[in-house]
Amino acid sequence: MSVGRINRYSIVSSEEEGLRLTTMHGMNGFGNGKIHTRRKCRNRFVKKNGQCNVQFANMDDKSQRYMADIFTTCVDIRWRWMLVVFTLVFVVSWLAFGLAFWVIALLHGDLDNPAGDDNFTPCVLQVNGFVAAFLFSIETQSTIGYGYRCVTEECPVAVFMVVFQSIVGCIIDCFMIGAIMAKMARPKKRAQTLLFSHNAVIAMRDGKLCLMWRVGNLRKSHIVEAHVRAQLIKPRITDEGEYIPLDQIDINVGFDKGLDRIFLVSPITILHEIDEESPLFGISKQDLETADFEIVVILEGMVEATAMTTQARSSYLASEILWGHRFEPVLFEEKNLYKVDYSHFHKTYEVPSTPRCSAKDMVENKFLVPSSNSFCYENELAFLSRDDEEEDVGGGSRALANLSPDRSSRHEFERLQATRALDQRSYRRESEI
Repeated sequence: MSVGRINRYSIVSSEEEGLRLTTMHGMNGFGNGKIHTRRKCRNRFVKKNGQCNVQFANMDDKSQRYMADIFTTCVDIRWRWMLVVFTLVFVVSWLAFGLAFWVIALLHGDLDNPAGDDNFTPCVLQVNGFVAAFLFSIETQSTIGYGYRCVTEECPVAVFMVVFQSIVGCIIDCFMIGAIMAKMARPKKRAQTLLFSHNAVIAMRDGKLCLMWRVGNLRKSHIVEAHVRAQLIKPRITDEGEYIPLDQIDINVGFDKGLDRIFLVSPITILHEIDEESPLFGISKQDLETADFEIVVILEGMVEATAMTTQARSSYLASEILWGHRFEPVLFEEKNLYKVDYSHFHKTYEVPSTPRCSAKDMVENKFLVPSSNSFCYENELAFLSRDDEEEDVGGGSRALANLSPDRSSRHEFERLQATRALDQRSYRRESEI
């Protein structure tokens, strides 16, 4: 029989739901130190488009709290509801003041003299019913002024109502127009043109194992003071046995050295060095395949046009991190400019020489990193790009003159390929660590 009720804090589930076996350390020193449990596949905390996968429930006085900050509420709601609120605010105010003018005319007796007696002065001229009072309210608040209906000096109350409606109309105009302008100019829309790579990668960079992902700006307008940060989110059990479902750990992307601040003109690869302080220090390629965590990446900066701060977010699950891959180049130098090809923005290529062990094992066992002269995909593109440029610029005689350098570059290309083969053989010996 199936279990009818599931504990809301349980991390046990069925294999059909995509579960995997994990190991947790025993608590209080009992047992053999390891407890095998089945953990449910992680629900994404931050979606790829930046929206947080969080739903609030059982909030006390939610309506009152939202109405207390009515301006922010109007800015955050959807456009359809914003247009409904915009229309209702003006229509209700027109009806309310129209009713007030109709009551004033009724009490003064204006409705009893529709023909317009010469000896009788009404409070508002040509207001003989509710419809006429409603039209006069619209003319007063919107300052149309057709000249057909107007207030007289007969009723001080009518004069006060005209002044009061003019003040209220200005306040409503300022509030509604300000809310619509703030909603239209929200920097949140600017985040739609800030791009994150579909996958993150782990590969060697300057002799160290690094986590990398790519960011790009699809507009020519810059993001001023752009900076990035990242957090690793995963469940954790404290030493006291408390279960924390979303424990947030900062990932260093060069804050100490100022590398987190970027000049985002062309796509940039953000780098996190996996060292002793990194939460990924003890994770190998095999561990990554069964790991249960999510890396949330954030790009912040000011929009150049409005000077408002914008934030773009994305996330990478453990299954979206490619071990032993690098990003394909997207920036190419042409004759008098640099060209960014976004068709390669999300593409990666495999680097077989990447160690499969963790950064911790590399440090403890002093793993020998392959030589820096090993062949890579960027080198091939650099050689091909240089050869194409020489063919386009040079003529026949110049091509003959540059024949020997071209041959030397080809010899260098072949030498790098041979070096790569040697490095791969040496890597096979070291990869057994």
